Amino acid sequence: MLSFNPKLICCALLISVAGYSQEVVKQSVLSYQTKEYQSKRTVFVNSLLSKMTLDEKLGQLNLPGAGDITTGQAQSSDIAKKIEEGKVGGLFNIKGVEKIKEVQRVAVEKSRLKIPLIFGMDVIHGYETNFPIPLGLASSFDPTIVQQSARIAANEASADGINWTFSPMVDISRDPRWGRVAEGGGEDPYLGSEMAKAMVFGYQGKDLSLNNTILACVKHFALYGGAEAGRDYNTVDMSHVRMYNEYFPPYKAAVDAGVGSVMASFNEVDGIPATGNKWLMTEVLRNQWKFKGFVVTDYTGINEMIDHGMGDLQQVSALAMNAGVDMDMVGEGFLTTLKKSLQEGKVNLTQINTAVKRILEAKYDLGLFQDPYKYCDVNRAKTEVYSQANRDVARNISAQSMVLLKNSNEILPLKSQKNVAVIGPLADNAENMPGTWSVAAKHKDAISLLAGLKQTFGNAVNFTYAKGSNVDYDATFEQNAAMFGKNTYRDSRSKEEMLKEAVDVASKADVILLAIGETAEMSGESSSRTNISIPQAQKDLLVELKKTGKPIVLVLFAGRAMEINDETKLADAILNVWFPGSEAGLAISDVLYGKVNPSAKLPMTFPRSVGQVPIFYNHKNTGRPLDSEKTEKCEFQKFRSNYLDECNTPLYPFGYGLSYTQFAYNNLNLSSKNLKGNQTLKVSVELKNSGKYEGAEIVQLYIRDLVGSNTRPVKELKGFQKINLKAGETKTVVFNVTPEDLKFYDNNLKYDWESGEFEIFIGGDSQKTISQKITWNK
Repeated sequence: MLSFNPKLICCALLISVAGYSQEVVKQSVLSYQTKEYQSKRTVFVNSLLSKMTLDEKLGQLNLPGAGDITTGQAQSSDIAKKIEEGKVGGLFNIKGVEKIKEVQRVAVEKSRLKIPLIFGMDVIHGYETNFPIPLGLASSFDPTIVQQSARIAANEASADGINWTFSPMVDISRDPRWGRVAEGGGEDPYLGSEMAKAMVFGYQGKDLSLNNTILACVKHFALYGGAEAGRDYNTVDMSHVRMYNEYFPPYKAAVDAGVGSVMASFNEVDGIPATGNKWLMTEVLRNQWKFKGFVVTDYTGINEMIDHGMGDLQQVSALAMNAGVDMDMVGEGFLTTLKKSLQEGKVNLTQINTAVKRILEAKYDLGLFQDPYKYCDVNRAKTEVYSQANRDVARNISAQSMVLLKNSNEILPLKSQKNVAVIGPLADNAENMPGTWSVAAKHKDAISLLAGLKQTFGNAVNFTYAKGSNVDYDATFEQNAAMFGKNTYRDSRSKEEMLKEAVDVASKADVILLAIGETAEMSGESSSRTNISIPQAQKDLLVELKKTGKPIVLVLFAGRAMEINDETKLADAILNVWFPGSEAGLAISDVLYGKVNPSAKLPMTFPRSVGQVPIFYNHKNTGRPLDSEKTEKCEFQKFRSNYLDECNTPLYPFGYGLSYTQFAYNNLNLSSKNLKGNQTLKVSVELKNSGKYEGAEIVQLYIRDLVGSNTRPVKELKGFQKINLKAGETKTVVFNVTPEDLKFYDNNLKYDWESGEFEIFIGGDSQKTISQKITWNK
């Protein structure tokens, strides 16, 4: 077993990021917040605006996709003609600094007013150096390393010409059928808010005018994760109380952190599509939250309001403008219809001017008017993208994002096993390791599990491989899950042949590493699933391998919370690795062999069956809750809120995750049981590493408001700390709780706290806690 030394890892991180700032941004201190800066910007933007024709103004609001522009053709492409005519404000998903420089040259040398373009890309969880999917990053419960991942992504993207990212995605979701849970921070508003801030700070840093920071775009505003039936793009309908308390917080956290742009969601809100929803875009975002940046639609979001039943292209474009949307992605509704709507009085010039100002202000903040080529340094692109230093950081962050779900008989970490069978359709598949929304990643250069093990151990361990099964028996389904170049390499052999080979390999091994689960594109956009279990072909493989009697370590690849009841019963250990990114195989190897002791926790509840969905820890009680004893024993009780055929409890709760060591919580102490006004409650607990390995535990603080003017959740996460302890070491962990932690939105949407009784919980997950009650009065 390799030794685990967090101090060495910490040092490696500090060394690896030399050359650009890795200082953790604690608060929004962006340069454009000063009055002097804003005054200069206003003078410049107003002067430029006064010179613009209406067509040029509408052009700034137009964001087409780049298409297949290639180096050497950028200045003669169709899009170049529009840029020269002033009909384009920016482009997205064009990759490569030389291409971007060519296109920018058209804008600043051939267009009348020489207004530079903004270049965006879906830099979701890394650029070429790819980090775990965002759901995996959230599993770390560590905003510092999440911010670090975004800082590296910004540095790489900016070195390659990109200055705007459509990230972070912060949609709260309690429904794992929705494929886009892979892109977000899970089910909890507090954790989601911490992840949102970390990503914004990482991308934007302290000064957007620096050439290694990029503009962030929080998405999808709003409530996209609440789509009915977990079906992508579907209707969302919920009370305002739920919106403000449960779904809005991460968006607001991003706005408070200074995010420069916001993307509208596809779904409707209160019966009006978000893209045309004035209450959402103007009343909430600008009037209540004081957002000063610009709003961009999602891909053809304006045009799609036609199918929502909101009118023709002219009508829906005017609806979006009146709502407060500033930039139209791809649809060109603003470009082609707003002039007519202006003539007919359906929009006014002040609205158009305001939208244009916001776009120009963003370009000013990015320093593009001062130097339109500031992101076009080919030398940076050669040395700062996909560097070994960045990949080393990615390897470490990936390891800290893996959740140990089961470890019977302490089979992990692996020790002296010399013959290891590596089996499964995902065991040697590099392209799928980066996961969904890895637009810029070098998929073929990612490191598979098998490659990572061999690279780490060479000939010291005999790793033998068999695919064992295809991803699914259904070739059509597998093809649909192999999009964007992420091949599944479907095997033409029969089921029987593949199983026999796997069993033969397994029978000669000391232990089986079984790599199964989802492929990268089985989650993500337009990848909703009604069946969130592992495909039957892979289940059958596990059943056959179990018959060998060899210990099985299941390496689970997933982009969502999955239903893995059968796998939990059959496997001896389960390590949920999500999709770990570029360095997947190396990071998984680090965890399997104990170089890194797993510490990550689930940011999303794993159900026992899909019939429990939506299932989440911070639910409300009913008037007929199931008795706690029967809940724990999974017993049915008539005329209580439960199922005839399933437990109420999940398979794995929010916040759950094991370590190779064990932690004991003792002596929960509260500084007072009766508090008044603005006092601070000190909550302390003794945490002991009672196992035999050094390790880190994520200590979680939850609060329940026992009596409120509105019904309150049974628990709400209000704090967490990652504590590293040597074997046998004990540490007192302290949380400070203030009345701010007790606030919620009531039926009148008043944000405040109420006097009364509260319960304070501390534990290693949302289910296994110790608690005490207090009284707190105003």
